[in-house]
Amino acid sequence: MELAREVYALARVMPKQEEYRLTGQMLRAAVSVAANIAEGHARATRKDYAHFISIAKGSTAELETLLLLARHTELLSDESTEAVLQKTERVAKMLARLHSRLKEPPQD
Repeated sequence: MELAREVYALARVMPKQEEYRLTGQMLRAAVSVAANIAEGHARATRKDYAHFISIAKGSTAELETLLLLARHTELLSDESTEAVLQKTERVAKMLARLHSRLKEPPQD
């Protein structure tokens, strides 16, 4: 949820005309990461959990792309996006490791 909180902070400095465009997409992607982790964790099987972790991984890729687009179009500065991009990358790596573990047969 920390990643989503940081994206919300970035959204506050985005231009108002982007509220229903790029800003909205960034917020949805960031919230999707946390929501899919939670939903997957609440599921009954490892297979279901892995599926939702996979969706969360996709949302991190979407968020990274949107942040880079905001940077390249000069809607956000390099300085304001760098820490969030790094956190997005760390979360993506953690999700990839968790997804791999969930795909392994459970150990008794």
